[in-house]
Amino acid sequence: YNSMIRAFDKRKVDAADLERITTEIEQTIQNSLEREISTDRIGEMVMERIKPLDEVAYIRFASVYRRFQDVRSFVHEINKFLEEK
Repeated sequence: YNSMIRAFDKRKVDAADLERITTEIEQTIQNSLEREISTDRIGEMVMERIKPLDEVAYIRFASVYRRFQDVRSFVHEINKFLEEK
């Protein structure tokens, strides 16, 4: 949750949207038949939900979550995002 909040720092977003995302993810996890869900999967769930809310927040979160090793990886993620738009 804190990483998601930081991604939206100084961005215009309704706190209710962040709460909704958190609730959706929690419910998805609780309803899952899996006993354990990896942090990677949780990160993907967050990215799926913040992407339509704010492009900059999405890229910020992706940069932390994916731990880009270099500029090329970062640019690749931005290009992938733009292609999907």
